[in-house]
Amino acid sequence: MNICFKGTGHFLPEKIQSNEDFLAHEFYTEEGERYTHSNQEIIDKFQAITGIQNRRYIDPKMLTSDMGYEAAKKAIEDAAIDKEAIDYIIFAHNFGDVRHGETQTDMLPSLASRVKHHLAITNPKCICYDMIFGCPGWIEAVIQAKAFISSGMAQNCLVIGAEALSRVVDHNDRDSMIFADGAGACIVSRTEEESAILTHTTATLANEEAYYLYFGKGNHCDSADQTRYIKMLGRKVYELAVVEVPKAMAACLEAASVSIKDLKKIFLHQANEKMDEAMVKRLYRHYQAEPPEHIMPMNIKDVGNNSVATVPILLDMVRKGVYPEHQLNKGDLILLASVGAGMNLNCLLYRY
Repeated sequence: MNICFKGTGHFLPEKIQSNEDFLAHEFYTEEGERYTHSNQEIIDKFQAITGIQNRRYIDPKMLTSDMGYEAAKKAIEDAAIDKEAIDYIIFAHNFGDVRHGETQTDMLPSLASRVKHHLAITNPKCICYDMIFGCPGWIEAVIQAKAFISSGMAQNCLVIGAEALSRVVDHNDRDSMIFADGAGACIVSRTEEESAILTHTTATLANEEAYYLYFGKGNHCDSADQTRYIKMLGRKVYELAVVEVPKAMAACLEAASVSIKDLKKIFLHQANEKMDEAMVKRLYRHYQAEPPEHIMPMNIKDVGNNSVATVPILLDMVRKGVYPEHQLNKGDLILLASVGAGMNLNCLLYRY
């Protein structure tokens, strides 16, 4: 018996926030000083590095748990299973439900329990909990789901990754342009088919790296002292990611005795276009090879960085044919990898 993705689904908000929408913003340094460069220069440099042109922002009436619910419904439908047969709901996020116009996070009850409530699942043995693991949270939740199924504790797990980062960004910080909203979900199940999670690896680097992503004060001097926003040391994150993530990907390949030549697709956390390209190049350089064309699907240009949701959203979009140049066929070997706050990183090798 193998353990596979039986179904996938995603949800993206309708509102498109383009780069041009930031022209009227006031950007300040961490020291509270206004940048001397024009907003157009800041935006042009940002787009050249990250590849982001647009991102999606959640509707004022919606919450992160609502997006997770919408993605979950699609994954359950795609898997063609009875919702009452779900043994675990694991919801990966980092900031809970933050209501429009408010700053306080809400995780009581857990977002996973909220999804179970919205799905109207009556089975008391359907266990719900949340995963707080930075951007790699969805992949880590999949790894936990695999463990539950392998041990005989479950047959089907609903794994969700969702975030509404537009509710926790400092709009006076130019890094706020990176972040976006969305949700992705999958059903992880036992199967008699060949599709399977083959290998996986996880690491936490929590010495000097622990606070490369953190909650900090606003950049503007008039920001409320009690309010905190998502902040990051971008250069530090980049330098860590391009070294450590390729190591994790190589470890997964080698644990399965798989050749780099047999790899068909790499699904990376959609954090930064240049960073993702650098990670793939470094992986192939390790094997003294060049990345093939179309090895790495990307959607960051259109949807931005929606944290834990990036990998499941991208996987579902490719599975559903949104990107014709990135077809998946039975038996294809693919890698899924992510890096984020903690600093946590992980990877899994999957036979489609």
